[in-house]
Amino acid sequence: MSTTAQTTGARSETTLTEKQQRILEYLRTNADQQTYFKSRLIGSELDMSAKEVGTNMPAIRNGEFDIDVEKWGYSSSTTWKVTA
Repeated sequence: MSTTAQTTGARSETTLTEKQQRILEYLRTNADQQTYFKSRLIGSELDMSAKEVGTNMPAIRNGEFDIDVEKWGYSSSTTWKVTA
């Protein structure tokens, strides 16, 4: 990763809220090459509601981090496709 990318990523990360940082760390820790996560399961692990997870995911999805997040499905809870 270039120094510019590292600086940009670090700067983006500092603008995340505490909840967003917790979600990002959870995804980094639990994502393999490509993994699917349901908002309700992330919320259960982090003591948040599925709605809180869904509300905070766009900041991670739109930020420049070492993972890619894509909204994938809506059955019984939003599913997120995470690629490390």
